[in-house]
Amino acid sequence: MKILVTGNCGYIGPSVLRRLRQSYPRATLIGLDKGYFAHCLTNADILPECRADVQYFADVRRFPAELLRGVDAIVHLAAISNDPMGKTFEEVTYDINYRASVELARQAKAAGVKRFVFASSCSVYGLADDTPRSETSPLNPLTAYAKSKIRTEVDLEKLADRGFSVTCLRFATACGMSDRLRLDLVVNDFVACAVSSKNITILSDGTPWRPLIHIRDMAAAFDWAIGRDTASGAFIAVNAGSDEWNYQVKDLAEAVAQIVPGVAVSINHKAPQDSRSYRVDFALYRELAPRHQPQVDLATTIRELKVGLEAMGFSDSNFRNSKYMRLMVLKELREKGLLDANLEWAWGAPARTAREVVAERSAVQ
Repeated sequence: MKILVTGNCGYIGPSVLRRLRQSYPRATLIGLDKGYFAHCLTNADILPECRADVQYFADVRRFPAELLRGVDAIVHLAAISNDPMGKTFEEVTYDINYRASVELARQAKAAGVKRFVFASSCSVYGLADDTPRSETSPLNPLTAYAKSKIRTEVDLEKLADRGFSVTCLRFATACGMSDRLRLDLVVNDFVACAVSSKNITILSDGTPWRPLIHIRDMAAAFDWAIGRDTASGAFIAVNAGSDEWNYQVKDLAEAVAQIVPGVAVSINHKAPQDSRSYRVDFALYRELAPRHQPQVDLATTIRELKVGLEAMGFSDSNFRNSKYMRLMVLKELREKGLLDANLEWAWGAPARTAREVVAERSAVQ
């Protein structure tokens, strides 16, 4: 069996490779990553990519022709991965997250790949009332990131059939310690504040809802999707997470303060309303994946982050302007002239974007 994991050199990728290596010990695991964050290692025991059999450093917008040869399943993580990056690099976000994702799936189907698993997001629900959002609830994507995810889902559904199953995992907000830690995620941010300054500053009024999921449980969801029973449909979009992990932001901060001693929590009661607020219903995922349900609880997640940060000697109270924020990494690479405006490596040959590839194909047809 051959499994391709795109975007494997990011925050979630190391956990996915570890899980798949355990579940499929004889499989050939192939990684594909542009390498933006490959250098952002955080106290890793080994280079995470050692768990892959083959590693490509290439752009998902123009991947090597041989990449899909003999591949049975694809876990598609590669993306511009949050709202701040999507706002700064909006057109690139649509090109990578949407157009390149659909083009990869189209070529994968033509190459005989049987299963395609897409990392989508619960952010497609956007601003909502307190009623938990299910897969049939209205969608209200507010950002380029969220819009790119739902556009991809729509086009992937058109490709799915009996020979090419597609699973879109609408993940809750990721959290947890990683070999490539991100601190631009709410729980990770709060623990970093607690460890570095003993003060958690909530930038909103604390009332927005966030569903959460630990990265190890995300890896378990990918594992399920690769082997899922397609009797539930050639295409499925499912919320991936747990009902118990719907939290208001202020409650997350208090949970951190209970575990990290001496921490003060301050809330900006005058902050404008945060439009990204939604609770999510995960009943369908419970029904479809009973043996792959989230196992890591919030307290364990906070303790692991605390221990991990302390082991790194982490003490930067100004970390929101540091390499632990993915947007800051991209901006620094741009400032050094290493990346161009399209987030292509400056030393590479001019690339055809996914948009140009699709336009070219349409012209031929």
